Amino acid sequence: MSRKYFGTDGIRGRVGQFPITPDFMLKLGWAAGMAFRKQGKSRILIGKDTRISGYMFESALEAGLLAAGADVMLLGPMPTPAIAYLTRTFLADAGIVISASHNPHHDNGIKFFSGKGTKLSDEVELMIEELLDQPMTVVESEQLGKVTRINDAAGRYIEFCKSTTPISTDFAGLKLVIDCAHGATYKVAPSVFRELGAQVHVLANQPNGLNINDDCGSTHMARLQAAVVEQNADIGIAFDGDGDRVLMVDHTGTVVDGDELIYLIARDLHGRDKLQGGVVGTLMSNLGMELALKELGIPFVRAKVGDRYVMSELQSNGWTLGGENSGHIVCSHFTTTGDAIVSALQVLLALQRSGQSLAEARQGMRKCPQVLINVRYAGNGVDPVKHPAVQDACARVTEQMAGRGRVLLRKSGTEPLVRVMVEGDDEKLVRGYAEELAKVVTEVCA
Repeated sequence: MSRKYFGTDGIRGRVGQFPITPDFMLKLGWAAGMAFRKQGKSRILIGKDTRISGYMFESALEAGLLAAGADVMLLGPMPTPAIAYLTRTFLADAGIVISASHNPHHDNGIKFFSGKGTKLSDEVELMIEELLDQPMTVVESEQLGKVTRINDAAGRYIEFCKSTTPISTDFAGLKLVIDCAHGATYKVAPSVFRELGAQVHVLANQPNGLNINDDCGSTHMARLQAAVVEQNADIGIAFDGDGDRVLMVDHTGTVVDGDELIYLIARDLHGRDKLQGGVVGTLMSNLGMELALKELGIPFVRAKVGDRYVMSELQSNGWTLGGENSGHIVCSHFTTTGDAIVSALQVLLALQRSGQSLAEARQGMRKCPQVLINVRYAGNGVDPVKHPAVQDACARVTEQMAGRGRVLLRKSGTEPLVRVMVEGDDEKLVRGYAEELAKVVTEVCA
Protein backbone atom coordinates (compact mmCIF):
# COMPACT_ATOMS: atom_id res chain seq x y z
CA MET A 1 0.00 0.00 0.00
CA SER A 2 1.18 3.53 -0.72
CA ARG A 3 1.70 5.82 2.24
CA LYS A 4 -0.15 9.09 2.64
CA TYR A 5 2.11 10.71 5.24
CA PHE A 6 5.24 8.62 5.81
CA GLY A 7 8.17 8.97 3.43
CA THR A 8 11.37 6.94 3.32
CA ASP A 9 12.59 8.64 6.51
CA GLY A 10 9.47 9.49 8.50
CA ILE A 11 7.42 12.64 7.99
CA ARG A 12 9.24 15.85 7.09
CA GLY A 13 8.49 19.31 5.73
CA ARG A 14 8.43 23.04 6.42
CA VAL A 15 7.19 24.15 9.81
CA GLY A 16 3.67 25.56 9.63
CA GLN A 17 2.84 23.83 6.37
CA PHE A 18 0.83 20.61 6.50
CA PRO A 19 1.66 18.12 7.86
CA ILE A 20 4.33 19.85 9.97
CA THR A 21 1.77 21.68 12.10
CA PRO A 22 0.84 21.47 15.80
CA ASP A 23 -2.63 20.08 15.14
CA PHE A 24 -1.29 17.31 12.93
CA MET A 25 1.37 16.43 15.53
CA LEU A 26 -1.32 16.20 18.19
CA LYS A 27 -3.24 13.75 16.01
CA LEU A 28 -0.04 11.88 15.10
CA GLY A 29 0.81 11.42 18.76
CA TRP A 30 -2.66 10.09 19.43
CA ALA A 31 -2.57 7.76 16.41
CA ALA A 32 0.85 6.40 17.43
CA GLY A 33 -0.33 5.92 21.00
CA MET A 34 -3.43 4.07 19.83
CA ALA A 35 -1.43 1.89 17.44
CA PHE A 36 0.97 0.75 20.14
CA ARG A 37 -1.80 0.40 22.73
CA LYS A 38 -3.57 -2.00 20.38
CA GLN A 39 -0.46 -4.14 20.56
CA GLY A 40 -0.48 -3.99 24.35
CA LYS A 41 2.21 -1.29 24.42
CA SER A 42 2.08 2.00 26.24
CA ARG A 43 5.52 3.56 26.93
CA ILE A 44 7.11 5.85 24.33
CA LEU A 45 10.30 7.96 24.40
CA ILE A 46 10.50 11.38 22.74
CA GLY A 47 13.77 13.09 21.81
CA LYS A 48 14.55 16.01 19.55
CA ASP A 49 17.30 18.06 17.96
CA THR A 50 17.90 21.74 18.77
CA ARG A 51 15.62 23.54 16.31
CA ILE A 52 13.17 25.96 17.90
CA SER A 53 10.01 24.24 16.63
CA GLY A 54 10.95 21.12 18.60
CA TYR A 55 9.40 22.58 21.75
CA MET A 56 6.05 23.04 20.02
CA PHE A 57 5.95 19.62 18.42
CA GLU A 58 7.19 17.85 21.54
CA SER A 59 4.25 19.29 23.50
CA ALA A 60 1.75 18.41 20.77
CA LEU A 61 2.98 14.82 20.42
CA GLU A 62 3.05 14.43 24.19
CA ALA A 63 -0.57 15.56 24.51
CA GLY A 64 -1.73 13.18 21.78
CA LEU A 65 0.12 10.23 23.27
CA LEU A 66 -1.30 10.89 26.74
CA ALA A 67 -4.82 11.14 25.32
CA ALA A 68 -4.34 7.64 23.86
CA GLY A 69 -3.22 6.28 27.22
CA ALA A 70 0.51 6.04 26.45
CA ASP A 71 3.13 6.95 29.04
CA VAL A 72 5.79 9.34 27.76
CA MET A 73 9.47 9.66 28.67
CA LEU A 74 11.14 12.90 27.54
CA LEU A 75 14.83 12.90 26.59
CA GLY A 76 15.28 16.51 25.48
CA PRO A 77 17.87 17.33 22.78
CA MET A 78 19.64 14.08 21.89
CA PRO A 79 21.17 12.60 18.72
CA THR A 80 18.82 10.40 16.70
CA PRO A 81 20.91 7.23 17.29
CA ALA A 82 20.86 7.96 21.03
CA ILE A 83 17.07 7.83 20.95
CA ALA A 84 17.20 4.46 19.16
CA TYR A 85 19.64 3.17 21.80
CA LEU A 86 17.70 4.50 24.79
CA THR A 87 14.43 3.13 23.40
CA ARG A 88 16.00 -0.32 23.67
CA THR A 89 17.66 0.12 27.04
CA PHE A 90 14.57 1.54 28.72
CA LEU A 91 12.51 -1.32 27.27
CA ALA A 92 10.18 1.26 25.74
CA ASP A 93 7.72 0.26 23.08
CA ALA A 94 8.73 2.99 20.63
CA GLY A 95 10.91 6.06 20.26
CA ILE A 96 10.01 9.29 18.51
CA VAL A 97 12.61 11.68 17.07
CA ILE A 98 11.65 15.29 16.32
CA SER A 99 14.22 16.34 13.73
CA ALA A 100 14.79 17.33 10.13
CA SER A 101 18.36 16.06 10.23
CA HIS A 102 20.61 18.17 7.97
CA ASN A 103 17.82 20.54 6.84
CA PRO A 104 17.57 24.24 7.90
CA HIS A 105 15.77 25.30 11.09
CA HIS A 106 12.56 26.14 9.25
CA ASP A 107 12.05 22.44 8.47
CA ASN A 108 11.19 19.72 10.94
CA GLY A 109 10.04 16.13 10.92
CA ILE A 110 9.16 13.02 12.87
CA LYS A 111 10.90 9.64 12.84
CA PHE A 112 9.84 6.55 14.74
CA PHE A 113 11.86 3.69 16.18
CA SER A 114 10.45 0.35 17.27
CA GLY A 115 11.13 -1.04 20.72
CA LYS A 116 14.19 -2.76 19.20
CA GLY A 117 15.62 0.55 18.00
CA THR A 118 14.85 -0.16 14.35
CA LYS A 119 12.57 1.58 11.85
CA LEU A 120 8.89 0.75 12.25
CA SER A 121 7.50 -2.11 10.21
CA ASP A 122 5.27 -1.33 7.26
CA GLU A 123 2.38 -2.84 9.19
CA VAL A 124 2.71 -0.40 12.10
CA GLU A 125 3.24 2.63 9.85
CA LEU A 126 0.10 1.77 7.89
CA MET A 127 -1.83 1.29 11.14
CA ILE A 128 -0.80 4.78 12.27
CA GLU A 129 -1.82 6.22 8.89
CA GLU A 130 -5.25 4.58 9.13
CA LEU A 131 -5.77 6.00 12.62
CA LEU A 132 -4.78 9.48 11.45
CA ASP A 133 -7.88 9.51 9.25
CA GLN A 134 -10.17 8.53 12.13
CA PRO A 135 -11.77 10.87 14.72
CA MET A 136 -9.59 11.48 17.75
CA THR A 137 -10.84 10.14 21.05
CA VAL A 138 -9.61 10.37 24.64
CA VAL A 139 -9.30 7.43 27.03
CA GLU A 140 -10.97 7.56 30.44
CA SER A 141 -9.19 9.78 32.98
CA GLU A 142 -7.81 6.84 34.96
CA GLN A 143 -6.26 5.49 31.75
CA LEU A 144 -4.51 8.72 30.66
CA GLY A 145 -0.77 8.48 30.22
CA LYS A 146 1.85 10.07 32.46
CA VAL A 147 5.04 11.95 31.66
CA THR A 148 8.52 11.58 33.14
CA ARG A 149 11.83 13.17 32.11
CA ILE A 150 15.03 11.12 31.79
CA ASN A 151 17.64 13.39 33.34
CA ASP A 152 20.69 11.17 32.79
CA ALA A 153 20.05 10.42 29.10
CA ALA A 154 23.22 12.16 27.89
CA GLY A 155 25.45 10.31 30.33
CA ARG A 156 23.94 6.97 29.40
CA TYR A 157 24.56 7.57 25.70
CA ILE A 158 28.11 8.83 26.24
CA GLU A 159 28.94 5.61 28.06
CA PHE A 160 27.37 3.57 25.27
CA CYS A 161 29.50 5.30 22.64
CA LYS A 162 32.64 4.67 24.67
CA SER A 163 31.64 1.02 25.09
CA THR A 164 32.00 0.49 21.32
CA THR A 165 35.77 0.93 21.73
CA PRO A 166 38.16 -1.47 23.49
CA ILE A 167 38.69 -0.82 27.21
CA SER A 168 42.32 0.03 26.47
CA THR A 169 41.41 2.83 24.02
CA ASP A 170 43.43 5.98 24.57
CA PHE A 171 43.45 8.83 22.05
CA ALA A 172 46.03 10.83 24.00
CA GLY A 173 48.12 12.91 21.62
CA LEU A 174 45.32 13.09 19.03
CA LYS A 175 44.13 16.63 18.30
CA LEU A 176 40.61 16.89 16.94
CA VAL A 177 38.36 19.70 15.76
CA ILE A 178 34.67 18.78 16.08
CA ASP A 179 31.83 20.61 14.33
CA CYS A 180 28.52 19.89 16.09
CA ALA A 181 26.35 21.84 13.59
CA HIS A 182 24.67 23.63 16.54
CA GLY A 183 22.69 20.41 16.69
CA ALA A 184 21.91 17.41 18.83
CA THR A 185 25.53 16.34 19.37
CA TYR A 186 26.59 19.64 20.91
CA LYS A 187 26.91 18.24 24.43
CA VAL A 188 27.65 14.56 24.04
CA ALA A 189 30.17 14.46 21.18
CA PRO A 190 32.89 16.61 22.79
CA SER A 191 32.52 14.61 26.01
CA VAL A 192 32.96 11.24 24.27
CA PHE A 193 36.21 12.16 22.56
CA ARG A 194 37.63 14.05 25.53
CA GLU A 195 36.88 11.19 27.91
CA LEU A 196 38.80 8.88 25.56
CA GLY A 197 41.85 11.12 25.85
CA ALA A 198 41.75 13.29 22.73
CA GLN A 199 42.44 17.01 22.73
CA VAL A 200 39.25 18.57 21.36
CA HIS A 201 38.53 21.99 19.86
CA VAL A 202 34.79 22.45 19.29
CA LEU A 203 32.91 24.43 16.63
CA ALA A 204 29.18 25.17 16.32
CA ASN A 205 28.15 24.00 19.79
CA GLN A 206 26.02 27.00 20.80
CA PRO A 207 22.51 26.19 19.49
CA ASN A 208 19.91 28.95 19.69
CA GLY A 209 17.07 27.15 17.91
CA LEU A 210 17.70 28.91 14.61
CA ASN A 211 21.35 28.20 13.77
CA ILE A 212 21.21 24.42 13.37
CA ASN A 213 23.10 23.41 10.19
CA ASP A 214 23.58 27.09 9.36
CA ASP A 215 26.89 27.30 7.51
CA CYS A 216 28.25 24.51 9.68
CA GLY A 217 28.16 20.76 10.12
CA SER A 218 28.52 18.01 7.54
CA THR A 219 26.71 19.97 4.81
CA HIS A 220 28.97 23.05 5.14
CA MET A 221 32.55 21.95 5.65
CA ALA A 222 34.55 25.14 4.92
CA ARG A 223 34.83 26.37 8.51
CA LEU A 224 35.95 23.00 9.76
CA GLN A 225 38.52 22.72 6.98
CA ALA A 226 39.96 26.10 7.89
CA ALA A 227 39.93 25.35 11.62
CA VAL A 228 41.79 22.05 11.21
CA VAL A 229 44.62 23.82 9.39
CA GLU A 230 44.64 26.81 11.78
CA GLN A 231 44.66 24.57 14.86
CA ASN A 232 47.28 22.26 13.36
CA ALA A 233 44.90 19.44 14.21
CA ASP A 234 45.17 15.82 13.13
CA ILE A 235 41.54 15.38 12.08
CA GLY A 236 38.30 17.33 11.83
CA ILE A 237 34.95 15.65 12.47
CA ALA A 238 31.67 17.13 11.22
CA PHE A 239 28.25 15.97 12.38
CA ASP A 240 24.86 16.92 11.00
CA GLY A 241 21.99 18.39 12.99
CA ASP A 242 20.67 15.16 14.44
CA GLY A 243 23.94 13.25 14.73
CA ASP A 244 23.43 10.37 12.35
CA ARG A 245 25.88 11.61 9.67
CA VAL A 246 29.61 12.17 9.90
CA LEU A 247 32.25 13.48 7.50
CA MET A 248 35.91 14.13 8.27
CA VAL A 249 38.75 16.46 7.28
CA ASP A 250 42.37 15.32 7.19
CA HIS A 251 45.26 17.42 8.50
CA THR A 252 45.69 19.12 5.11
CA GLY A 253 42.10 20.41 5.18
CA THR A 254 40.81 17.90 2.62
CA VAL A 255 37.27 16.56 3.09
CA VAL A 256 36.93 12.80 3.53
CA ASP A 257 33.41 11.63 2.66
CA GLY A 258 31.25 8.74 3.81
CA ASP A 259 32.41 6.35 1.10
CA GLU A 260 36.03 6.81 2.15
CA LEU A 261 35.18 6.42 5.84
CA ILE A 262 33.27 3.20 5.14
CA TYR A 263 36.25 1.91 3.17
CA LEU A 264 38.61 2.63 6.09
CA ILE A 265 36.36 0.83 8.57
CA ALA A 266 35.88 -2.11 6.19
CA ARG A 267 39.61 -2.42 5.52
CA ASP A 268 40.36 -2.48 9.24
CA LEU A 269 37.68 -5.04 10.04
CA HIS A 270 38.67 -7.22 7.08
CA GLY A 271 42.33 -7.12 8.08
CA ARG A 272 41.43 -8.39 11.54
CA ASP A 273 38.94 -11.00 10.25
CA LYS A 274 36.15 -9.05 11.96
CA LEU A 275 34.16 -8.05 8.89
CA GLN A 276 30.98 -10.07 8.66
CA GLY A 277 30.33 -10.60 4.95
CA GLY A 278 30.68 -7.52 2.81
CA VAL A 279 29.65 -3.87 2.56
CA VAL A 280 26.35 -2.31 1.51
CA GLY A 281 26.52 1.00 -0.35
CA THR A 282 23.88 2.84 -2.33
CA LEU A 283 23.25 3.91 -5.89
CA MET A 284 25.17 7.09 -5.03
CA SER A 285 28.26 5.32 -3.67
CA ASN A 286 31.41 6.20 -5.57
CA LEU A 287 32.64 3.62 -8.06
CA GLY A 288 36.07 4.03 -6.49
CA MET A 289 34.88 2.48 -3.23
CA GLU A 290 33.47 -0.53 -5.05
CA LEU A 291 36.77 -1.05 -6.89
CA ALA A 292 38.89 -0.57 -3.75
CA LEU A 293 36.82 -3.09 -1.80
CA LYS A 294 37.04 -5.52 -4.70
CA GLU A 295 40.84 -5.34 -4.55
CA LEU A 296 40.63 -6.43 -0.91
CA GLY A 297 38.25 -9.27 -1.77
CA ILE A 298 35.35 -7.63 0.06
CA PRO A 299 31.88 -8.15 -1.47
CA PHE A 300 29.90 -5.01 -2.23
CA VAL A 301 26.24 -4.45 -3.13
CA ARG A 302 24.23 -1.30 -3.80
CA ALA A 303 20.89 -0.50 -2.18
CA LYS A 304 18.49 2.32 -2.99
CA VAL A 305 19.40 5.63 -1.35
CA GLY A 306 18.16 5.86 2.23
CA ASP A 307 19.16 4.24 5.51
CA ARG A 308 16.00 2.14 5.49
CA TYR A 309 17.21 0.39 2.33
CA VAL A 310 20.79 0.04 3.54
CA MET A 311 19.54 -1.60 6.74
CA SER A 312 17.23 -3.89 4.79
CA GLU A 313 20.09 -5.03 2.55
CA LEU A 314 22.38 -5.58 5.54
CA GLN A 315 19.76 -7.72 7.24
CA SER A 316 18.97 -9.77 4.16
CA ASN A 317 22.69 -10.51 3.61
CA GLY A 318 23.55 -10.98 7.27
CA TRP A 319 26.22 -8.25 6.97
CA THR A 320 27.08 -5.51 9.49
CA LEU A 321 28.63 -2.54 7.66
CA GLY A 322 27.07 -0.17 5.17
CA GLY A 323 26.16 3.41 4.48
CA GLU A 324 26.06 6.41 2.18
CA ASN A 325 28.57 8.92 0.85
CA SER A 326 26.68 11.61 2.79
CA GLY A 327 28.21 10.13 5.93
CA HIS A 328 25.29 8.06 7.14
CA ILE A 329 27.19 4.93 8.26
CA VAL A 330 25.68 1.85 9.88
CA CYS A 331 27.85 -0.33 12.10
CA SER A 332 25.14 -2.80 13.05
CA HIS A 333 27.48 -4.93 15.16
CA PHE A 334 27.19 -2.04 17.65
CA THR A 335 23.89 -0.31 17.01
CA THR A 336 20.63 -0.52 15.08
CA THR A 337 20.86 2.67 13.05
CA GLY A 338 23.36 5.12 11.60
CA ASP A 339 25.38 6.62 14.43
CA ALA A 340 27.83 9.43 13.63
CA ILE A 341 29.77 9.31 16.89
CA VAL A 342 30.14 5.53 16.88
CA SER A 343 31.22 5.58 13.22
CA ALA A 344 33.77 8.32 13.89
CA LEU A 345 35.22 6.26 16.74
CA GLN A 346 35.60 3.25 14.45
CA VAL A 347 37.54 5.35 11.93
CA LEU A 348 39.84 6.73 14.64
CA LEU A 349 40.48 3.21 15.93
CA ALA A 350 41.23 1.97 12.40
CA LEU A 351 43.76 4.76 11.92
CA GLN A 352 45.33 4.12 15.30
CA ARG A 353 45.76 0.43 14.50
CA SER A 354 47.25 1.15 11.07
CA GLY A 355 49.61 3.83 12.31
CA GLN A 356 48.58 5.99 9.36
CA SER A 357 47.23 9.51 9.24
CA LEU A 358 43.81 10.03 7.71
CA ALA A 359 45.48 11.62 4.68
CA GLU A 360 47.66 8.53 4.18
CA ALA A 361 44.96 5.95 4.83
CA ARG A 362 42.46 7.44 2.39
CA GLN A 363 44.96 6.97 -0.47
CA GLY A 364 43.99 3.30 -0.56
CA MET A 365 40.78 4.29 -2.33
CA ARG A 366 40.84 6.32 -5.53
CA LYS A 367 37.57 8.15 -5.98
CA CYS A 368 36.19 8.47 -9.48
CA PRO A 369 35.12 12.01 -10.40
CA GLN A 370 31.47 12.36 -9.46
CA VAL A 371 29.32 15.44 -10.01
CA LEU A 372 25.99 15.91 -8.25
CA ILE A 373 23.61 18.73 -9.17
CA ASN A 374 20.33 19.29 -7.30
CA VAL A 375 17.42 20.63 -9.35
CA ARG A 376 14.37 21.90 -7.46
CA TYR A 377 10.96 21.10 -8.88
CA ALA A 378 7.35 21.98 -8.05
CA GLY A 379 5.12 19.32 -6.58
CA ASN A 380 2.64 19.48 -9.46
CA GLY A 381 2.27 15.75 -9.95
CA VAL A 382 4.84 15.58 -12.77
CA ASP A 383 7.72 13.16 -12.20
CA PRO A 384 10.75 14.81 -13.87
CA VAL A 385 12.82 11.63 -13.68
CA LYS A 386 10.31 9.72 -15.81
CA HIS A 387 9.74 12.50 -18.35
CA PRO A 388 10.55 11.27 -21.91
CA ALA A 389 12.92 14.19 -22.58
CA VAL A 390 14.89 13.40 -19.42
CA GLN A 391 14.94 9.68 -20.19
CA ASP A 392 16.21 10.35 -23.72
CA ALA A 393 18.94 12.68 -22.39
CA CYS A 394 20.09 10.06 -19.87
CA ALA A 395 20.26 7.40 -22.57
CA ARG A 396 22.23 9.72 -24.85
CA VAL A 397 24.79 10.58 -22.14
CA THR A 398 25.14 6.94 -21.10
CA GLU A 399 25.88 5.99 -24.69
CA GLN A 400 28.42 8.78 -25.05
CA MET A 401 30.25 7.63 -21.90
CA ALA A 402 30.75 4.26 -23.61
CA GLY A 403 31.06 2.20 -20.42
CA ARG A 404 33.48 4.66 -18.75
CA GLY A 405 30.95 5.92 -16.23
CA ARG A 406 27.35 5.92 -15.08
CA VAL A 407 24.34 8.23 -14.79
CA LEU A 408 21.86 8.33 -11.92
CA LEU A 409 18.80 10.55 -11.56
CA ARG A 410 16.60 10.23 -8.51
CA LYS A 411 14.15 12.29 -6.49
CA SER A 412 15.09 13.21 -2.94
CA GLY A 413 13.04 11.48 -0.29
CA THR A 414 13.04 14.55 1.97
CA GLU A 415 13.01 17.61 -0.32
CA PRO A 416 11.45 18.55 -3.72
CA LEU A 417 14.74 17.97 -5.50
CA VAL A 418 15.93 15.87 -8.43
CA ARG A 419 19.49 14.72 -7.79
CA VAL A 420 21.43 14.52 -11.07
CA MET A 421 24.60 12.46 -10.65
CA VAL A 422 27.19 11.58 -13.27
CA GLU A 423 30.32 9.58 -12.52
CA GLY A 424 33.25 8.61 -14.73
CA ASP A 425 36.98 8.65 -15.26
CA ASP A 426 37.23 12.13 -16.86
CA GLU A 427 36.18 14.95 -14.52
CA LYS A 428 35.75 17.56 -17.26
CA LEU A 429 33.47 15.32 -19.30
CA VAL A 430 31.56 14.22 -16.19
CA ARG A 431 30.82 17.81 -15.20
CA GLY A 432 29.73 18.68 -18.71
CA TYR A 433 27.35 15.72 -18.86
CA ALA A 434 25.91 16.54 -15.41
CA GLU A 435 25.26 20.16 -16.40
CA GLU A 436 23.69 19.02 -19.65
CA LEU A 437 21.29 16.68 -17.84
CA ALA A 438 20.53 19.23 -15.13
CA LYS A 439 19.56 21.72 -17.83
CA VAL A 440 17.12 19.24 -19.35
CA VAL A 441 15.59 18.50 -15.94
CA THR A 442 15.31 22.23 -15.21
CA GLU A 443 13.48 22.82 -18.51
CA VAL A 444 11.09 19.97 -17.79
CA CYS A 445 10.40 21.30 -14.28
CA ALA A 446 9.81 24.88 -15.44
